[in-house]
Amino acid sequence: MNARRPEVLFVYFTYTKQTLKVLEAMTEVFRDRGFEVTHAAIDLTDSRYTARFHEFPMPRPFIELVGMIPAEILRKTGEISIPDEARHGDYDLVCIGSPTWWLSTSVPIRSYLESDAAGEVLSDTPFATVVVCRRYFGHNLRTVKKLAGQRGGKYLDGIHFAYQGGQIKSLLSLLSYLGSGEYRKRYLGVPIPPTNIQEDQLGTARAFANGLADQLPAKPSAPAGGQSSGTAGA
Repeated sequence: MNARRPEVLFVYFTYTKQTLKVLEAMTEVFRDRGFEVTHAAIDLTDSRYTARFHEFPMPRPFIELVGMIPAEILRKTGEISIPDEARHGDYDLVCIGSPTWWLSTSVPIRSYLESDAAGEVLSDTPFATVVVCRRYFGHNLRTVKKLAGQRGGKYLDGIHFAYQGGQIKSLLSLLSYLGSGEYRKRYLGVPIPPTNIQEDQLGTARAFANGLADQLPAKPSAPAGGQSSGTAGA
């Protein structure tokens, strides 16, 4: 009864809070199964980019998104703020929430995974990748897996969540939301599908979390008194 409960760290970046929405659904599962859960949100503090990502809605969403293409193509890193929880800790699992920016891993998550802090947390630790994207996910998943592995992490599993609609209409839906902060049925006179994470995807996230918990070497047992509790850091 006095054994240490397994601990899970969720480290992530999110602008529209969609990645966080997925991770919160997973958090519910881990807590219900007796895990301690910590959230650590990476903040992009680089002066080259902060104006884009510290205001919502975006006043010029298309221009702001296109403006990140050079940094993504060149696989740039930038200045970030890393919570103490993501700098050190003896975690049993690290879940990396990584939104896709122009086909690849976002600047803040790439910056974290290339930092010494990530090595302190990931060394000899199982990790899972959670990608939230409008359309493309493959390169992002592979990049996070590669970079986290280079920091000593042990890959456990990965999953992606994509928005509805084809290439064009999903982009229109996202631009509409980024520019207004609202869900609309039309953009520029064109009917558009719902954007962002949908309720059925949260069910998939919960199932994924259960699968991860089943794969961990140490299974938590229910604490005395029934329900467990956890503390989130964000």
